[in-house]
Amino acid sequence: MISLKQLQVFSSIARHGNLGLAAEELFLSKGALSQALAELERQLGQPVFDRVHPRLKLNDQGRQLQPLAEEILSRITDIEHLFDEQGAPSGTLRLGASQTIGNYLLPKLLAQQPELQAKVCITNTHNLCDMLLRFELDMALIEGENFHPALITQDWLADEMLVVAHPDHPLADKKTLSLVQLAHHDWVLREPQSGNREQFDRELAPQIGALGQRLELNTLESVMLAVEQGLGLAFVSRRAVNDRLLSGRLVIINVNTHLSRILKLVWHKQKYHSALLRRFIALCQQQEEDKGPFGKSKA
Repeated sequence: MISLKQLQVFSSIARHGNLGLAAEELFLSKGALSQALAELERQLGQPVFDRVHPRLKLNDQGRQLQPLAEEILSRITDIEHLFDEQGAPSGTLRLGASQTIGNYLLPKLLAQQPELQAKVCITNTHNLCDMLLRFELDMALIEGENFHPALITQDWLADEMLVVAHPDHPLADKKTLSLVQLAHHDWVLREPQSGNREQFDRELAPQIGALGQRLELNTLESVMLAVEQGLGLAFVSRRAVNDRLLSGRLVIINVNTHLSRILKLVWHKQKYHSALLRRFIALCQQQEEDKGPFGKSKA
Protein backbone atom coordinates (compact mmCIF):
# COMPACT_ATOMS: atom_id res chain seq x y z
CA MET A 1 0.00 0.00 0.00
CA ILE A 2 1.29 3.46 -0.90
CA SER A 3 1.95 5.47 2.27
CA LEU A 4 1.57 9.15 3.07
CA LYS A 5 5.31 9.36 3.68
CA GLN A 6 6.03 8.03 0.19
CA LEU A 7 3.78 10.64 -1.37
CA GLN A 8 5.41 13.39 0.70
CA VAL A 9 8.84 12.22 -0.42
CA PHE A 10 7.76 12.02 -4.06
CA SER A 11 6.13 15.46 -3.96
CA SER A 12 9.14 17.13 -2.38
CA ILE A 13 11.64 15.54 -4.77
CA ALA A 14 9.41 16.43 -7.73
CA ARG A 15 9.41 20.10 -6.72
CA HIS A 16 13.08 20.40 -5.81
CA GLY A 17 14.63 18.03 -8.34
CA ASN A 18 17.19 16.59 -5.93
CA LEU A 19 17.38 14.60 -2.72
CA GLY A 20 19.32 17.20 -0.73
CA LEU A 21 16.70 19.95 -0.78
CA ALA A 22 13.88 17.45 -0.30
CA ALA A 23 15.69 15.97 2.72
CA GLU A 24 16.01 19.44 4.27
CA GLU A 25 12.32 20.18 3.71
CA LEU A 26 11.13 16.88 5.22
CA PHE A 27 13.79 16.63 7.96
CA LEU A 28 14.84 13.20 6.71
CA SER A 29 18.16 11.73 5.63
CA LYS A 30 18.92 11.20 1.95
CA GLY A 31 19.03 7.49 2.66
CA ALA A 32 15.50 7.53 4.08
CA LEU A 33 14.26 9.49 1.05
CA SER A 34 15.92 7.10 -1.38
CA GLN A 35 14.38 4.12 0.42
CA ALA A 36 10.88 5.66 0.42
CA LEU A 37 11.13 6.59 -3.27
CA ALA A 38 12.41 3.13 -4.22
CA GLU A 39 9.51 1.49 -2.35
CA LEU A 40 6.99 3.81 -4.07
CA GLU A 41 8.39 2.99 -7.51
CA ARG A 42 8.38 -0.74 -6.62
CA GLN A 43 4.69 -0.57 -5.70
CA LEU A 44 3.85 1.40 -8.84
CA GLY A 45 5.81 -1.05 -10.96
CA GLN A 46 7.77 1.64 -12.79
CA PRO A 47 10.04 4.61 -12.12
CA VAL A 48 8.60 8.11 -11.75
CA PHE A 49 11.91 9.95 -12.23
CA ASP A 50 14.68 9.89 -14.81
CA ARG A 51 18.05 9.89 -13.08
CA VAL A 52 20.02 12.71 -14.72
CA HIS A 53 22.89 13.20 -12.27
CA PRO A 54 22.86 15.18 -10.05
CA ARG A 55 19.11 15.77 -10.53
CA LEU A 56 16.00 13.64 -10.54
CA LYS A 57 13.72 14.69 -13.40
CA LEU A 58 10.05 13.75 -13.57
CA ASN A 59 9.24 11.34 -16.40
CA ASP A 60 5.81 10.90 -18.01
CA GLN A 61 4.60 8.63 -15.21
CA GLY A 62 5.82 11.09 -12.59
CA ARG A 63 4.04 13.99 -14.28
CA GLN A 64 0.79 12.02 -14.15
CA LEU A 65 1.30 11.22 -10.48
CA GLN A 66 2.32 14.71 -9.33
CA PRO A 67 -1.07 16.52 -9.38
CA LEU A 68 -2.75 13.51 -7.75
CA ALA A 69 -0.13 13.36 -4.99
CA GLU A 70 -0.38 17.12 -4.42
CA GLU A 71 -4.17 16.86 -4.15
CA ILE A 72 -4.03 14.00 -1.64
CA LEU A 73 -1.54 15.87 0.55
CA SER A 74 -3.63 19.05 0.42
CA ARG A 75 -6.82 17.16 1.27
CA ILE A 76 -5.11 15.56 4.26
CA THR A 77 -4.11 19.02 5.48
CA ASP A 78 -7.74 20.13 5.12
CA ILE A 79 -8.87 17.14 7.21
CA GLU A 80 -6.26 17.86 9.88
CA HIS A 81 -7.61 21.39 10.30
CA LEU A 82 -11.28 20.60 9.71
CA PHE A 83 -12.26 21.05 13.34
CA ASP A 84 -9.87 23.81 14.36
CA GLU A 85 -11.46 25.93 17.07
CA GLN A 86 -10.71 29.18 15.27
CA GLY A 87 -12.88 28.07 12.36
CA ALA A 88 -10.44 29.49 9.80
CA PRO A 89 -8.21 27.19 7.73
CA SER A 90 -4.57 27.23 8.69
CA GLY A 91 -1.33 25.97 7.21
CA THR A 92 1.28 27.26 4.80
CA LEU A 93 0.77 28.49 1.24
CA ARG A 94 3.54 28.59 -1.34
CA LEU A 95 2.91 31.89 -3.13
CA GLY A 96 4.67 33.58 -6.00
CA ALA A 97 4.44 37.24 -6.96
CA SER A 98 5.82 39.58 -9.59
CA GLN A 99 7.81 42.43 -8.12
CA THR A 100 5.24 45.22 -8.01
CA ILE A 101 2.72 42.87 -6.40
CA GLY A 102 5.24 41.16 -4.12
CA ASN A 103 6.71 44.39 -2.78
CA TYR A 104 3.70 46.71 -2.70
CA LEU A 105 0.47 44.66 -2.60
CA LEU A 106 1.12 41.22 -1.14
CA PRO A 107 2.33 42.37 2.32
CA LYS A 108 -0.95 44.24 2.83
CA LEU A 109 -2.91 41.18 1.72
CA LEU A 110 -1.07 38.91 4.13
CA ALA A 111 -1.59 41.38 6.96
CA GLN A 112 -5.35 40.93 6.52
CA GLN A 113 -5.00 37.20 7.17
CA PRO A 114 -2.46 37.03 10.03
CA GLU A 115 -3.14 33.36 10.74
CA LEU A 116 -1.86 32.47 7.27
CA GLN A 117 1.69 31.21 6.98
CA ALA A 118 3.23 31.79 3.58
CA LYS A 119 6.44 31.07 1.76
CA VAL A 120 6.72 33.76 -0.89
CA CYS A 121 8.91 33.83 -4.00
CA ILE A 122 9.22 37.21 -5.74
CA THR A 123 10.49 36.97 -9.31
CA ASN A 124 9.36 37.74 -12.85
CA THR A 125 6.25 36.37 -14.55
CA HIS A 126 8.14 33.91 -16.76
CA ASN A 127 9.84 32.27 -13.77
CA LEU A 128 6.62 32.16 -11.77
CA CYS A 129 4.73 30.38 -14.55
CA ASP A 130 7.52 27.80 -14.82
CA MET A 131 7.32 27.21 -11.07
CA LEU A 132 3.55 26.75 -11.25
CA LEU A 133 3.97 24.18 -14.01
CA ARG A 134 6.28 22.21 -11.71
CA PHE A 135 3.84 22.55 -8.76
CA GLU A 136 6.49 24.47 -6.81
CA LEU A 137 3.85 27.12 -6.01
CA ASP A 138 0.20 26.87 -4.98
CA MET A 139 -0.62 30.05 -6.92
CA ALA A 140 1.01 33.23 -8.21
CA LEU A 141 0.05 36.87 -8.62
CA ILE A 142 1.53 38.13 -11.87
CA GLU A 143 1.89 41.31 -13.90
CA GLY A 144 2.74 39.81 -17.28
CA GLU A 145 1.05 37.36 -19.64
CA ASN A 146 0.64 33.62 -19.14
CA PHE A 147 1.01 31.62 -22.36
CA HIS A 148 0.81 28.13 -20.84
CA PRO A 149 -2.47 26.24 -21.50
CA ALA A 150 -1.90 24.15 -18.34
CA LEU A 151 -2.29 27.29 -16.20
CA ILE A 152 -5.56 29.07 -15.39
CA THR A 153 -5.43 32.87 -15.32
CA GLN A 154 -7.99 35.11 -13.65
CA ASP A 155 -7.99 38.90 -14.10
CA TRP A 156 -7.53 40.64 -10.76
CA LEU A 157 -6.73 44.37 -10.45
CA ALA A 158 -6.18 47.20 -12.93
CA ASP A 159 -2.78 48.84 -12.60
CA GLU A 160 -1.88 52.31 -13.88
CA MET A 161 1.53 52.52 -15.58
CA LEU A 162 3.66 55.67 -15.74
CA VAL A 163 6.76 56.99 -17.45
CA VAL A 164 8.91 58.61 -14.74
CA ALA A 165 12.18 60.51 -14.54
CA HIS A 166 14.44 62.51 -12.25
CA PRO A 167 13.06 66.06 -11.66
CA ASP A 168 16.05 67.51 -13.58
CA HIS A 169 15.45 65.39 -16.69
CA PRO A 170 15.13 67.52 -19.89
CA LEU A 171 11.55 66.27 -20.41
CA ALA A 172 10.41 66.86 -16.82
CA ASP A 173 9.01 70.34 -17.44
CA LYS A 174 7.09 69.45 -20.63
CA LYS A 175 3.30 69.51 -20.24
CA THR A 176 2.29 66.71 -22.59
CA LEU A 177 4.38 64.60 -24.93
CA SER A 178 3.70 61.98 -27.53
CA LEU A 179 5.57 58.70 -27.20
CA VAL A 180 7.66 59.48 -30.28
CA GLN A 181 9.08 62.48 -28.43
CA LEU A 182 10.71 60.06 -26.00
CA ALA A 183 12.98 58.78 -28.80
CA HIS A 184 16.77 58.93 -28.32
CA HIS A 185 16.45 59.32 -24.53
CA ASP A 186 18.10 56.84 -22.18
CA TRP A 187 15.99 54.21 -20.41
CA VAL A 188 16.29 52.07 -17.30
CA LEU A 189 14.41 48.84 -18.01
CA ARG A 190 13.51 45.60 -16.29
CA GLU A 191 14.96 42.37 -17.64
CA PRO A 192 13.41 40.49 -20.59
CA GLN A 193 10.60 38.07 -19.61
CA SER A 194 9.40 40.33 -16.82
CA GLY A 195 5.80 41.52 -17.24
CA ASN A 196 6.94 45.14 -17.09
CA ARG A 197 9.49 44.65 -19.89
CA GLU A 198 7.08 42.66 -22.04
CA GLN A 199 4.56 45.51 -21.90
CA PHE A 200 7.24 48.11 -22.65
CA ASP A 201 8.47 46.14 -25.67
CA ARG A 202 4.93 45.51 -26.91
CA GLU A 203 3.22 48.87 -26.35
CA LEU A 204 5.83 51.61 -25.96
CA ALA A 205 9.01 50.72 -27.84
CA PRO A 206 7.37 50.42 -31.30
CA GLN A 207 5.84 53.90 -30.91
CA ILE A 208 8.95 55.53 -29.44
CA GLY A 209 11.30 54.29 -32.11
CA ALA A 210 15.03 54.62 -31.53
CA LEU A 211 16.04 54.47 -27.86
CA GLY A 212 19.14 55.98 -26.31
CA GLN A 213 21.30 53.95 -23.96
CA ARG A 214 19.50 51.12 -22.17
CA LEU A 215 20.30 49.91 -18.68
CA GLU A 216 18.68 46.58 -17.73
CA LEU A 217 18.12 45.70 -14.06
CA ASN A 218 16.30 42.70 -12.63
CA THR A 219 14.58 44.34 -9.66
CA LEU A 220 12.00 47.11 -9.62
CA GLU A 221 13.65 48.88 -6.70
CA SER A 222 17.00 49.04 -8.51
CA VAL A 223 15.25 50.51 -11.56
CA MET A 224 13.74 53.33 -9.53
CA LEU A 225 16.99 53.99 -7.66
CA ALA A 226 18.81 54.24 -11.00
CA VAL A 227 16.26 56.77 -12.27
CA GLU A 228 16.77 58.77 -9.06
CA GLN A 229 20.44 59.00 -10.08
CA GLY A 230 19.45 60.48 -13.44
CA LEU A 231 20.30 57.42 -15.51
CA GLY A 232 17.20 57.61 -17.71
CA LEU A 233 13.46 57.23 -18.00
CA ALA A 234 11.57 54.27 -16.55
CA PHE A 235 8.22 52.60 -17.12
CA VAL A 236 6.73 51.56 -13.76
CA SER A 237 3.50 51.04 -11.83
CA ARG A 238 2.02 53.95 -9.90
CA ARG A 239 1.63 51.52 -6.99
CA ALA A 240 5.40 51.13 -6.84
CA VAL A 241 6.51 54.71 -7.49
CA ASN A 242 3.86 56.70 -5.63
CA ASP A 243 5.97 57.44 -2.52
CA ARG A 244 8.78 58.76 -4.68
CA LEU A 245 6.36 60.97 -6.59
CA LEU A 246 4.93 62.40 -3.36
CA SER A 247 8.40 63.15 -2.02
CA GLY A 248 9.52 64.75 -5.28
CA ARG A 249 12.37 62.30 -5.88
CA LEU A 250 10.80 61.34 -9.22
CA VAL A 251 8.29 63.01 -11.52
CA ILE A 252 5.77 61.80 -14.08
CA ILE A 253 6.50 62.39 -17.75
CA ASN A 254 3.06 63.14 -19.17
CA VAL A 255 2.52 61.22 -22.39
CA ASN A 256 -0.58 61.55 -24.48
CA THR A 257 -1.36 57.84 -24.06
CA HIS A 258 -3.28 55.93 -21.40
CA LEU A 259 -1.00 53.21 -20.05
CA SER A 260 -2.39 50.40 -17.90
CA ARG A 261 -2.30 46.66 -17.38
CA ILE A 262 -4.28 43.97 -15.58
CA LEU A 263 -2.72 42.12 -12.66
CA LYS A 264 -3.69 38.46 -12.60
CA LEU A 265 -4.10 35.44 -10.35
CA VAL A 266 -2.80 32.19 -11.82
CA TRP A 267 -2.62 28.53 -10.79
CA HIS A 268 -2.19 25.11 -12.38
CA LYS A 269 -5.46 23.77 -13.77
CA GLN A 270 -4.82 20.46 -11.98
CA LYS A 271 -4.04 22.16 -8.67
CA TYR A 272 -6.39 21.11 -5.88
CA HIS A 273 -7.74 24.18 -4.07
CA SER A 274 -7.37 23.52 -0.38
CA ALA A 275 -9.54 25.42 2.10
CA LEU A 276 -6.57 27.68 2.80
CA LEU A 277 -6.00 28.43 -0.89
CA ARG A 278 -9.71 29.08 -1.47
CA ARG A 279 -9.71 31.52 1.45
CA PHE A 280 -6.69 33.39 0.08
CA ILE A 281 -8.18 33.63 -3.43
CA ALA A 282 -11.40 35.00 -1.91
CA LEU A 283 -9.32 37.58 -0.03
CA CYS A 284 -7.67 38.64 -3.28
CA GLN A 285 -11.04 38.91 -5.00
CA GLN A 286 -12.32 41.06 -2.13
CA GLN A 287 -9.60 43.59 -2.94
CA GLU A 288 -11.02 43.81 -6.45
CA GLU A 289 -14.48 44.59 -5.09
CA ASP A 290 -13.23 47.16 -2.57
CA LYS A 291 -10.94 49.09 -4.88
CA GLY A 292 -11.45 51.37 -7.84
CA PRO A 293 -9.72 50.98 -11.22
CA PHE A 294 -6.20 51.63 -9.97
CA GLY A 295 -6.29 50.43 -6.39
CA LYS A 296 -8.07 53.46 -4.90
CA SER A 297 -11.01 52.99 -2.55
CA LYS A 298 -14.41 53.36 -4.19
CA ALA A 299 -15.70 55.54 -1.37
